[in-house]
Formats: sequence, structure tokens, C-alpha cells
Amino acid sequence: MAETPNEPAAAAEQQAQQQGPQISIRAQLTRALTFRNAGALQTPDGAPSVTVNINVDAGKRDEENFMVGLRIEASSKTESQEFYEVSLDYAGVFNITNYEQRVIEPLLLIECPRILFPFARRIIADVTRDGGYAPLMLDPIDFVALYRREIARRSAEQAEGNSAAEQPAVN
Repeated sequence: MAETPNEPAAAAEQQAQQQGPQISIRAQLTRALTFRNAGALQTPDGAPSVTVNINVDAGKRDEENFMVGLRIEASSKTESQEFYEVSLDYAGVFNITNYEQRVIEPLLLIECPRILFPFARRIIADVTRDGGYAPLMLDPIDFVALYRREIARRSAEQAEGNSAAEQPAVN
């Protein structure tokens, strides 16, 4: 019996469904890295404080591939001295297959950053150490909490937008 051209495609699709949901990382890359060493060779006049900000972004590249980025910014300073500022934009390309659509956003904003974080953490530690300071060892990040805050922010914006639309215009 001769195979029709559609049979191999159908067999591949059936095999993919049998495999279940999968997430794999295709690539990791540093999109941007900046280190400003304002306090090179200075002795601190007190214990410096370190401020860290983290942002996550995600976007679709094609049907199954997504780009997820971590932007980490940190600075170290005392009241009178600035020591360093470091900014890292680290990203990964993830292949996500056989997931329900409603699960994709949490995967992109929780699981993918969780995979990328140890690599970004290492880069930050190496750069600060190579800049002449103790390595900045970032604490683990609760990406679930970050995601929940983002959902709450979106809900608040939406509620604000709806209440503004309901109010009569002032002439």
C-alpha cells in the first residue's frame, strides 16, 4: 500500500502529541552588558548598599519559538560615594510545544527566566569581581511573585481605564 504525502505529517503530529508538552532552550545570549566602575580603587567610607532591579520580557519569534529576556541592573554606593553600576540584558530562545495557550504566558514569564537566571547571576558576579569588588551574588528570584505583581498591575490599569471611560467628560 502506497503512503500518501499527508501520512508522514500526520504521524509526526501524532508522535508530538504523544510526547506531551516540551520546553527546550535553543540559544542563550548576552544582548547587552554595561559596567561603570566609578569607584575604582576607592576605599568605602562606610558599608555600601546594593540596589538591584530585575525586569522580564518575552516575545514570540515564530509559531513555537519565543525570546525571553532578563534585564538586571545593580548599583553599589554609600551616601557619599558611588562604586559601580552594572546592567545586563540576557536572553534565551525557547522552543515551546504541546502546551495549551493559557499556559504559555506563565511559562514565558516564570519558568524561562528561572532557567536563565543562574547564567545571568554568574555573569553579574564575574563582572563585579573583575571590576575589583566582592562578587555580587544575587539572591534567588521568586519569578512567581514577579508574575503575580505584573498581573495585579495589569488588572489595576484595566480597572483604572474602565473607571476613566465611565466618568463623564468635562467640557
